[in-house]
Amino acid sequence: MDHSADPHTRWTSLDDAHIQHKDVQETLGLIEDDLWVAAACADRLVDDVNLQRSLLDLGIQRTNKAVERSKQAQITEGTAGTGDDSGHTSAQNTLRTYFQRVPTDAKLCYLRVLLLERLDRLNTFVEVCKSLPARDDGDEIDAEWEDDPWGAEEVASSTSQHRPIDSPIPLSEFLVDDLLEIACFFATQEYFDALRTLFDYHTSSIWPSRFALLDHVPLHAHPVDFRDLLPAYNPDAEAESSREDKQWRADAEWVFRPDVRSVLHILDFIEETSVDNPSTPSHARIHSQPLSLLELVDWYKDRVMRVMTSTGLVDVALATIQHGTALAVTGLDELAEELSLFSRLIYDTTQSEEFDDEWTFSQWQRLLPGEIVSAYLSHTTSANVAQDIRHIVMPYLFVLESRAERARKPDSELPTRLLYQYVLSSPLHILAPIMEASKPTLPAAQRLIRNDEDMVRLALASLYGSESRGAWPTMSQVFECLPAWDVTSEGDDKHDEAEAMFTSFKSFLTLSTGSAACSSADLYIFFRPLPISSLSRALDVLDVHLEAGEILGRWGVSPPLQWFLHHYNDDVEQRSLANKLVRRQGSSRADDKDQHKWESVLVDMLKLTETSESGIRGVFGSLSPREVSSIFFAGLLSTGKFDIARHFLVYQRSRLAFEDDAVEDLCLNASREFYDNSSSGNYKFGDMKLAYDCLRVPNTSERLVAEREFIEATSRLCSFNILSRSGLPITPIEIRLTKDRLLLISRVLSSNPDSYRHVDVILELLWKLGFRGDVVAEVKTLAMLADTALQAEDFERARELNERMVQTVLNLRAADPSGAEDPVVQQASEVCWVACFQLGRQPEFDDSDAKLALLGRALELCPPDKLHDVLLSWRRLEKEDVETRRDRLASRTSTARTRKASALNGGLSLQERLRNIQIPSTPLINAEDAVDLASRTFSRVASNFPFSVTGGRHAATPSSSSSDYQGAFDQAQASRMLQKGMGWLLGADE
Repeated sequence: MDHSADPHTRWTSLDDAHIQHKDVQETLGLIEDDLWVAAACADRLVDDVNLQRSLLDLGIQRTNKAVERSKQAQITEGTAGTGDDSGHTSAQNTLRTYFQRVPTDAKLCYLRVLLLERLDRLNTFVEVCKSLPARDDGDEIDAEWEDDPWGAEEVASSTSQHRPIDSPIPLSEFLVDDLLEIACFFATQEYFDALRTLFDYHTSSIWPSRFALLDHVPLHAHPVDFRDLLPAYNPDAEAESSREDKQWRADAEWVFRPDVRSVLHILDFIEETSVDNPSTPSHARIHSQPLSLLELVDWYKDRVMRVMTSTGLVDVALATIQHGTALAVTGLDELAEELSLFSRLIYDTTQSEEFDDEWTFSQWQRLLPGEIVSAYLSHTTSANVAQDIRHIVMPYLFVLESRAERARKPDSELPTRLLYQYVLSSPLHILAPIMEASKPTLPAAQRLIRNDEDMVRLALASLYGSESRGAWPTMSQVFECLPAWDVTSEGDDKHDEAEAMFTSFKSFLTLSTGSAACSSADLYIFFRPLPISSLSRALDVLDVHLEAGEILGRWGVSPPLQWFLHHYNDDVEQRSLANKLVRRQGSSRADDKDQHKWESVLVDMLKLTETSESGIRGVFGSLSPREVSSIFFAGLLSTGKFDIARHFLVYQRSRLAFEDDAVEDLCLNASREFYDNSSSGNYKFGDMKLAYDCLRVPNTSERLVAEREFIEATSRLCSFNILSRSGLPITPIEIRLTKDRLLLISRVLSSNPDSYRHVDVILELLWKLGFRGDVVAEVKTLAMLADTALQAEDFERARELNERMVQTVLNLRAADPSGAEDPVVQQASEVCWVACFQLGRQPEFDDSDAKLALLGRALELCPPDKLHDVLLSWRRLEKEDVETRRDRLASRTSTARTRKASALNGGLSLQERLRNIQIPSTPLINAEDAVDLASRTFSRVASNFPFSVTGGRHAATPSSSSSDYQGAFDQAQASRMLQKGMGWLLGADE
């Protein structure tokens, strides 16, 4: 720096960053122009506190003389000390005249105002820096020794002595920036001590925007940190409490007088918004006057709701209300009450491990009281529910009652109503500890449910309304907690009361719900009006039902408890449950332990039919012991435990309450059930084996033997690979459902071409199908075998079968000579003569003697109206036979003569003999001609079937005018008979 230069030049050549203390004194202090020096001090802004203070002090010092001259000018006019309006106006005019005459003093006065305000800002800045948190230099302390207890004191002392003044806002900006914006910044950063300093020393500037400043305080900030900044209420003034303004100067400066500032403003030397009177941002809320109590309450409520909405910090919201109440702001009690109850939900209730419930205060406020109780106990456990109700729910219920009283709508039943509502909706594992905590043996003050009758009603409704099927120990635990009343009544009265209760219960279900089940809340409506005598009777019923439920639960078939009420007199449902019970027990192996289990099952089932000492019928009360024993034995058979079943018949017969005659029916029904469920007909394994073995349990009888033979027949039929109409192998159930079982024989013969050779096998199959001793069925079967042999062109076997069939019919006729009109004899005869007639007129069968014999049997057995047709065939066959015999005789005679002539002629050569042979011309027959020939042949064979089939087939009577009897059946009908096989023998519609 050139020290020989002019001081003005030297000062203006210095920039702010290079100014030092000596420059202020040695350069700026040497200048004699006070206005220039004061303006230079106001123009310079530096971040060094001491240097800035030196500049401000120098500038203020240079304005002293101008202030004295201005004050003296006012005093000279004699108006400086007057306090009335006229004196004040005169002083303003005098000062205005003086400033117009001496503008330099006016400027100096203005600069003094500016410099004094900056000096106040400087002092405030120093106090603010003292309250701000220390700067973290990071590398001054090794992290390894950060927690060294021996070096803590030394480090603290060294940092306090050498820590520089630290502020997030530089001094140069702090002196000139908008004071309200600085305060908002401190509020946002939670620099509450700094903000408090601004409030203390600049109250007049900040206080109108106090609520705007508080809005900048983060909602998560705890109010204990800025409690003295919260608005308070002054009951004496009935308005918001004002705040006292501290001053950095004890004596008021003359330049800050209103008249002086007004003059300076009029002369455009100073604006209304100086450094310490900043302009207010447009977004700030201005409240120059104290607020009323209602306005303060609204502000606190708004602050609390914003805290809960944005952060959910219940403790911060509660602390805000508590501080507001401490500051005499009344009317926040209800909100505080809500927050306290909500805080219990968040902090005091049992929570799930996942903590998946995300509650908000707005949701809480929309909940109904019953929903709040459920929310309190949503994650409670059986171990905690009684304590949670006592310490969380009950206080809430008392609060509701108090609110109702304050609202002049008292409701003393509100707590119990809400508690009962929760109890009715609770699962059994929660209900049990509630009832434990309500035992009549406990002191009344400790009981959750204090009314004994209500306790019984709630227990009955909850137990009978539960859908649980296995919580019988828990239900018994609830029952043990209920009171016992000594209500005496006679036996008939007890029975009548029970019947009346069950009847009314069913009526209630029908009228109220229209369904077979209802909820616990609905059942409570049913039990609520019942008197103590009826409740006592209901407890007797409950005792019986719980015992039954434990029995049924032991065997894995327990229904809901309400089932016992609904089906009290329902024998159908009781029978279904009994069947389900016994059929569920068939999974284990048959050993001694299993046998003991079945004995226990029978004992329990019979026990459920008994009437209790209190006159209540058991859950199987609509069933007799005989019926229950039958159900038990049938169920035992259905599980395949035949050894155990025989053991019961031999050694435990006295326990079974049914007669011996019923055993056979039960075994037959069980066998048929196995049969119908079987997918295979082989009786060596699976359900068919069970069906077969089941028939060995009782003593042998004709019915059992017939059923066993039918099972054997089924097994044999399935071995022939018979197909059903769907194209799949026939099933046992299809065999049983076949109305005419002769059709099964027909299907065996049609599906196995060689089966006609095994006559005894087919007849045995017929007998086992239930036709043992049925001559007609035997004759029909022989006719089907003969027909099958005929189609196979095994004429000799067909003849043998026909002869056996004829002998059977003749024996039948001989056994009852007077039974010519017997329909059995007639039907057997008809089948027999038709079969003989069919084979006797078969042209491919070349045994004329056998054919004549067969036609003779047909003449013997046919009805009179068919004699003509059979006789014509017999005569034609006889004529053909005579002609054949004559031709054969002629042929023999011709052959003899030829041989004789040949012998006489000495014989011809071989070539000559071959030349003399005349071979008849036979046309070639193709496949279509063969089919047509077979059809014509069968038409001739079937044309004279004289009987009508029982299934509705129209009878065909051959015409006597036709030698070939072609008029009996047309070609289409003959083709259908060829396709249908032996249906004509069975009387089938097909």
